[in-house]
Amino acid sequence: MNSKEKIGLEKEECLRKLKIFFESQPLAVLATQDGAAPYASLVAFASNEKLKYLLFATPKATRKYSNILANPIVALLIDNRKNTKEDIQEATTVTAPGRVEQIEDFERSIMEKIYLMKHPHLADFLNSPETAFLKIRIEKYIIVTHFQHVVEISV
Repeated sequence: MNSKEKIGLEKEECLRKLKIFFESQPLAVLATQDGAAPYASLVAFASNEKLKYLLFATPKATRKYSNILANPIVALLIDNRKNTKEDIQEATTVTAPGRVEQIEDFERSIMEKIYLMKHPHLADFLNSPETAFLKIRIEKYIIVTHFQHVVEISV
């Protein structure tokens, strides 16, 4: 199961397809870590135009948020499984490792627009003072299709 790094025009085409894929998937699994124990959470996510950042919001009074404060290195898993036996061959999964960063004041309004275009039903949640709105600076995307076909794209 060797992975193949995409570059040049192939990379641009993969990023274009990833953008479409991300637009079709409202939820992702966020992996954080508390000391030696991993922790996974379902989050509503959105991506910026160039896919350098993935955005999500979480209540501040959660385990995932305290894990992020202790260790900002995370991974997001985005997939299109339907929970059928065919998924093993047909599903696409994308792992996006990166580092969580605070959204700066100057960029917050544009990031909010991106997030709320995809998740308008979460406007009250996003604007609550109890909610943390965060971005993950993505290092690369690891895309798995057809069970073992692996492609990596650095961003």
